[in-house]
Amino acid sequence: MPFRALLNLIKGLFSGKKAFSLGLYGNVNVGKTTIANRICLDWTGAELGTVSEIPHETREVQKKEKVTIKVDGTAITFNLLDMPGIATKVDYRDFVKRGLPLAQAQKRAKEATKGIIEAIKWLEHVDAALLVMDACEDPYTQVNITILGNLEARKIPVVIVANKIDRKNAKPDKIRSAFPQHTVVEISALKGTNIEDLYRAIAKYAK
Repeated sequence: MPFRALLNLIKGLFSGKKAFSLGLYGNVNVGKTTIANRICLDWTGAELGTVSEIPHETREVQKKEKVTIKVDGTAITFNLLDMPGIATKVDYRDFVKRGLPLAQAQKRAKEATKGIIEAIKWLEHVDAALLVMDACEDPYTQVNITILGNLEARKIPVVIVANKIDRKNAKPDKIRSAFPQHTVVEISALKGTNIEDLYRAIAKYAK
């Protein structure tokens, strides 16, 4: 085979490498699905999942394969994985207090617990992660520290997303101070504020 033809073949093999998997992790109700929906709406035209004020609306991994975004003229393709919210405890009584009937609350609690286990198992298949935190809440939580520790132990690249900066009581600087060793991107997924900064952070994983 001529050298030039061989070179073109090699280039073709590398240019066709599989998309990496990007997982969205975090506590319940921090805005993971809102971020996933924003990404999918911007680049695929359709939302990924439903959003609710009741915790654990997402109780199983939601996937959107081959999402292609364009950053500074470069196209990046990845598989987006919206993970169930991680919690240290799931109590059906909390759902009852929010107005769910007893049977529905118990079912939701069982599914939420299963979803947490599933999200942790998926760490084995994630190439990079966005750890989403509520900029209005204390970042020093057991959930945040545990997720971050698991990502670091597996050497999974992670960007911390300080979400909900559109709210008056948002304090994203607290998140930066808590985790100075990591990149922190401040956004409002609801309003779309600084979403381009998030896309640039994602793009670095494709290099």
